[in-house]
Amino acid sequence: MLILHRELGSSVDHLVKEFEAKWTPEVGDYSKKLVEFCSSMALIKFCQNIKEKISDGSYSRFTYDMMLAWDNPRAVDEESSTEESIGKEKEDRKIQVKEQTDQDDISLFYSDQMPLLVNHEPSVEEDAFMWLSSLVPLAADIVNRRFTFETLTALTGKRLFYPAYDRFLKEIDNCMRHLQKQAKPKGIELADDEFILHVEGTATSQRVVRHIGGSSWPGRLTLTNCALYFEASGVINYEDALKIDLSRKIDHSVKPVATGPWGAPLFDKAIIYESPDLQEGVLLEFPEITSSTRRDHWLALIKEILLMHNFLSDFKVECPIQAWEMHARTILSIIRLHAAREMLRIAPPSPTEFLIFSLYEELPKGDYVLEQLAQSLKRVNSGQPCSASSILRKLNLPEPNVLSLEAKIESKVSETIAVCKDDDNKTSLETAINQARKEGRGVAKARAVMEGLKEEGIGENATILTELLKPLRSVFLWFREILSWERPATTLLVFAAIILIVYKEWIGKALSAGLLLVVANMIRARQERLKDKQKEIVVCTGSDHTPSTRENIVSAHYGFLKVREIIKEANVTILKLHSVLVSRAHKHANTVMLAMIGLAMMFAVIPFKYLIIAVVFHSMITTSPLAKHMVNNQGGDRDRRLKEWWESIPPTPIRVINEAPVSPK
Repeated sequence: MLILHRELGSSVDHLVKEFEAKWTPEVGDYSKKLVEFCSSMALIKFCQNIKEKISDGSYSRFTYDMMLAWDNPRAVDEESSTEESIGKEKEDRKIQVKEQTDQDDISLFYSDQMPLLVNHEPSVEEDAFMWLSSLVPLAADIVNRRFTFETLTALTGKRLFYPAYDRFLKEIDNCMRHLQKQAKPKGIELADDEFILHVEGTATSQRVVRHIGGSSWPGRLTLTNCALYFEASGVINYEDALKIDLSRKIDHSVKPVATGPWGAPLFDKAIIYESPDLQEGVLLEFPEITSSTRRDHWLALIKEILLMHNFLSDFKVECPIQAWEMHARTILSIIRLHAAREMLRIAPPSPTEFLIFSLYEELPKGDYVLEQLAQSLKRVNSGQPCSASSILRKLNLPEPNVLSLEAKIESKVSETIAVCKDDDNKTSLETAINQARKEGRGVAKARAVMEGLKEEGIGENATILTELLKPLRSVFLWFREILSWERPATTLLVFAAIILIVYKEWIGKALSAGLLLVVANMIRARQERLKDKQKEIVVCTGSDHTPSTRENIVSAHYGFLKVREIIKEANVTILKLHSVLVSRAHKHANTVMLAMIGLAMMFAVIPFKYLIIAVVFHSMITTSPLAKHMVNNQGGDRDRRLKEWWESIPPTPIRVINEAPVSPK
């Protein structure tokens, strides 16, 4: 309470009277709500000067004590705890210089020494961390706070200790300062709402290489919340930057790829960006000696920016204040990831545990969470001192001019937190998050079983098979034109013919006509003596340049891996079906049985030809341009539900033995 009195300039009795004037028994526990009320009042003051508070350690000390008080609001030794807190704060300021010299050893300390503190120092549990994150989105965002807490406390038994919490906040501040010092891409004027998030390829960082055909160009790669910039290294300075706009609503993608000398796929350490505007994809390599950690990190960050802009576009977030708030939350999530990687150097965390959109892109029912997030975004007020955009502004990040608004809302914020008026708004979002986490655990278990399967590979020449199937390509293209309504008259004629054949029960006659057509083509080939003109089928596996022996080996290896993946997917599919048939996956087996009973009743009652006609009509309607416009992505949601249901089926475990079983005599 002494800290509250010092920060707010109000006596303890005055704070209690102000709280009791707004509190009612229906709100909840008196002691805990009093802690929440006083903490929210103090946080408004802290957030207005958060940069200095983080640097001197007072913010981390105060917010950590807030979480301890929230965990145990009825502590009888409150005054002694407060005095100890002030003493710790002064001690933290004295040793700040010493901590800077020990920064390189923090990951070793965190991984080796932190478990020793479990029974000797007070610690914060998950609920308290989540409560603080709902007030100030600095240490974690409200939508991924559980995942962040689990990552930070993975080595300490799901309990957060002050040294780790304080170091995490200081690393966030250091990362912010580092990014603010980065030079802007040459020849580019960044937008008002554009902020540099990651840079590599400079003299003090690791190399980035762009491959164009057979040539390689090292340079500097810069990622912002709107675009990706690559500056090729010149003789003295960098050349003008190549801009890849990530904010446009176009069909662009980024994916991992293997590269190497002369285009040979030797090293799996690159990414490729592709879009309709580019004739050739932008291929960027991140050289490393062992793993592809750098490539995976860049890939996750670029995907996060793409997903953020897709989110703003899909949910039509047009208000500048709401859009910038989402930008700010995404920027903070990326900075938290940078801080966690610096803090946990021995075992870098998974990027999805800190990134918002990448996390819920992977989790089942993640689209439901994003829908609730879009709804909650409409209630955001960026003028609130503890909002994400306000925190970035206080950390010296320039804010867009459109958001330079004054908001006098301190009383509203304290009242909302005191009487919990905002709880109803967060309930639906929290429910969706918990459901996604629950579904994610089931899918993770099923994937763990699939990853543990050991499959034997086979030798197969995929190139010859591809060449042999080329004559059928024209047939597939013709079917694609029919289904995509590129020629509406032909499409209507084909659908009408199918419906007529089925209704008149002319299927046998249609098959006869097809067989006679094949016989006619065989007679024509005999008359034209095609067997003499084409004595053999020539399969060309060459390219523009003569491949070396190593390139041939690598190409064969990658072809072998593709075939092996196909066999693995087939085995996993069979094992999933076996799991359903023997009711190993009980819930999924019930769903399949109900569906089969319904289909059986349908086939028994309705004539089969009418079912075929209904299927043809459904295909004709759903593939038409008008239906695609009216459906508005409902089919994509249905496909996602089906995919999530399939992935959650645990396959039957398999064990490979080398010795044949002994048969009884």
